[in-house]
Amino acid sequence: MNYGPKIDFFGFNIDNLSMRESLDSIKASLRSENNFQHVVLNVAKLVKSRRDPLLRESIQSADMISADGAGIIYGMRLLGLKPKGRVAGIDLMDNLLSEAEKYGFTVYFLGSTDDVLCRMLSSFKLKLPNLKVVGFHNGYFNKEEEERSVVNEIESLKPSIVFVGISSPKKEIFIKRNKNKLNAKFIMGVGGSFDIFAGKTKRAPLFMQNKGLEWLYRIYQEPGRMWKRYLVTNTIFLFMLLKALAYRNATKELQ
Repeated sequence: MNYGPKIDFFGFNIDNLSMRESLDSIKASLRSENNFQHVVLNVAKLVKSRRDPLLRESIQSADMISADGAGIIYGMRLLGLKPKGRVAGIDLMDNLLSEAEKYGFTVYFLGSTDDVLCRMLSSFKLKLPNLKVVGFHNGYFNKEEEERSVVNEIESLKPSIVFVGISSPKKEIFIKRNKNKLNAKFIMGVGGSFDIFAGKTKRAPLFMQNKGLEWLYRIYQEPGRMWKRYLVTNTIFLFMLLKALAYRNATKELQ
């Protein structure tokens, strides 16, 4: 199924859709016989994929790729591309949960800890009382037989939507490996979104979101874990952009 126009950005065909268009495309697929993988692309994931072929392949094989990070949007614009806007994974998940409650789509949650899952589901009972949650499981399974047991459980429940709240690249690889076994219409990796919905961590204030500074807020919340990640990945991404920009300008001069 073709979900609309795409933008080629460092080898990834990003779906150039607004939030509303993304939701409409996903709802259409949920009503069809298709099952597909959705992935959001941010700077950290893009940079990691340069040295992780399996992660890169898992992203490229997804049926829909959304531009999550503000850095991706700014990078596209710097290179003369015209993205419609950011489709943040947590916002897409939030909207999809509302749509699921409204239209009766069933949901399964996979990832994080049992405590976070319970807190998140408790908050959903208040916010989305008619949401049909058919199951959930924490994200801590390592052995092959443990993963197979989780996959078999999801397959038997036949959920419309599976949200996978596991860190990268584990979630992308898990989804690619099991996409056709889960018996779900829509599968989406959502990273640390479970923690935010559970109230374990907070999302950046709206003004920081609008300015593309959520990464700075994450460093503020978890400086020991996040400062190096963003320093390294953002620096590499900047050099990637400068190199691509120089190549584009040189190509224009030759024309």
